Amino acid sequence: MNVVLVEPEIPPNTGNVARLCAATKSVLHLVEPFGFKLDDSQLKRAGMDYWQHVEWHRWANWKAFEAQIPAGSQLWFVESGGEKIYSDAKFSANDYLAFGRETAGLPKALLEKNKEHWLRIPMFNEQSRSLNLSNCVALVLFEALRQQGFKNEIF
Repeated sequence: MNVVLVEPEIPPNTGNVARLCAATKSVLHLVEPFGFKLDDSQLKRAGMDYWQHVEWHRWANWKAFEAQIPAGSQLWFVESGGEKIYSDAKFSANDYLAFGRETAGLPKALLEKNKEHWLRIPMFNEQSRSLNLSNCVALVLFEALRQQGFKNEIF
């Protein structure tokens, strides 16, 4: 699986996602601009010593990232407002799960252009604005891995 963070802003979230990608052998894609420096101590602290075990790529912008997606891979956009719940999607091993900035999410134009692949995580309290980014990545990534039978699990 591939996890895509589009313009991440909070170092601990990115570090936590890196740790999650290391544990699941998922590829992490970071799309600039970032709200922090990659040498940020909080980023390293959150990712602990897992960064060395993560296959990750840095992309200058969305266009550069999108150009490298291989044919046959599906790009899924996880953002509130999608018509489809993430657990109803049919994920494949080479798919990409895209998540937006903590403060603004994914660009509306991008979501509107890809409505059929716009997924949401259900929320039940209208006072709750959103869930934590790294929690959202974990929810959707593990559903995708579950659908694939948790192949190559080590325990």
